[in-house]
Amino acid sequence: MDRTQLLELELDTLYLISQVLNSDYDLNAKLQGVLEILHKRSGMRSGMITLREIENDDMVVSAVHTNGANKPVEPVRYQAGEGLIGAILDVGSTIIVEKVADEPRFLGRLGLYDPELPFIGSPVYMEKGELVGILAAQPDNAQFLGERARFLEMIANLIAQSVNMLRSLERKQQDLLSERDQLKQALIKNYRFENIIGHSPPMLKVFELIRQVAKWNTTVLIRGESGTGKEVVANAIHFNSACATGPFLKLNCAALPDSLLESELFGHEKGAFSGALNLRKGRFELADNGTLFLDEIGEISASFQSKLLRVLQEGEFERVGGTKTIKVNVRIIAATNRNLEKEVTQGNFREDLYYRLNVMPIYMPPLRDRTEDIPDLAEFLLGRISKQQGGRPLEIKDSAIRILMKHHWPGNVRELENRLERAAIMSNAGMIDRDVIVNTGLEDEIGATEHKLQKVVAVDFNDENMDDRERVIAALEQSGWVQAKAARLLNMTPRQIAYRIQTLDITMKQI
Repeated sequence: MDRTQLLELELDTLYLISQVLNSDYDLNAKLQGVLEILHKRSGMRSGMITLREIENDDMVVSAVHTNGANKPVEPVRYQAGEGLIGAILDVGSTIIVEKVADEPRFLGRLGLYDPELPFIGSPVYMEKGELVGILAAQPDNAQFLGERARFLEMIANLIAQSVNMLRSLERKQQDLLSERDQLKQALIKNYRFENIIGHSPPMLKVFELIRQVAKWNTTVLIRGESGTGKEVVANAIHFNSACATGPFLKLNCAALPDSLLESELFGHEKGAFSGALNLRKGRFELADNGTLFLDEIGEISASFQSKLLRVLQEGEFERVGGTKTIKVNVRIIAATNRNLEKEVTQGNFREDLYYRLNVMPIYMPPLRDRTEDIPDLAEFLLGRISKQQGGRPLEIKDSAIRILMKHHWPGNVRELENRLERAAIMSNAGMIDRDVIVNTGLEDEIGATEHKLQKVVAVDFNDENMDDRERVIAALEQSGWVQAKAARLLNMTPRQIAYRIQTLDITMKQI
């Protein structure tokens, strides 16, 4: 073979090797492919590639090819100065041996090489001169060893680029994984039980239910008025459960019409409808082995309820426009401010879906039934408002707290936060006292509520002519529809009156 023929072979080999290194294979498969092409196309036999371990700086054999076949990689390591590989590490440049049998530094640990043939080993350098590996092979004859050594150096440069790119991706992936783990830990820290504000008896009951239900993968239905913190409870359940490391997805069912809701929950196939340009996975599929929080579940239409019931019962569904059945393992947490029992009676909500959702109900008490939590809630919410306002120091006085505790809070915790944010804006020095709260208009609202309450005529709750429903409604009217006060009038606990309100189908009024 003359130099022209050798050059043509090498160019052909370089082209094939570049294709392998630019493929989607993993690094080990790429390295094996390089050695196989060297053997078959350019007569470079017994190829071997070593890569430097990041942990201990040793050279470890990563890929081997001999006798026309890949050979399982042995756990062989080389250190600087050890054998021919160690010599290349020492000098940092290509070494050519005309005959392996005549080279005293040759160790032959892998048992690959023909002692009568030459040997060439070239360092693999990354950017900034970092030596990360060695490419070695045996030419099938002793002709043109200098040209073959330069050819091997070109292959080593191509390998270096591929290794550099893959290691850069690995570092980025590791950074992303570390960041993800840190964010997960922060979420878990933020949603620990002790971070839910409240020490009133109704909230202590909620805490106990959360602790119990977090242990199991059962369906949870969180009930309560708007603004009571149902989503906070859903977060606490997920991040304190066995699936805390899995995905946690949320969807407000009231925000979407049926057609979009179906696509959002179940996903759709490419071309399923106008605008479906690509396949899209739905929330159920994305939440596999995790939790899906369905807020405002009472707002979904009767036609969609049957579709939702199937996936809750069977754990399977089809994407919109698809025929393949997809099975998932998803923990469902739903929330509603509606009276679902009344909706079932009126035929607006499927009874079987109601029972499927209401496995473990958690009732979130309104703020008016736990006014003793207002001081702690105010401090917590002011801390959050302070961060939103650039870390501005905010402080609330006891005189302001006393006014806050007199209010009926029809908007619950959300209204309290809005009121405090308004007070923070109106307070130039960051000090929220009675006057600042009065200036937000809260005192006028409290006065109007008290005036309404004064108009309520006293009722004899021991009147035998009154049935249970009339008696409970009268007590609620007398107390301005504050359950805790109505319970005291009837000598009940807050839990007992809440149960009566539910079973007697009493619609709570907001004053």
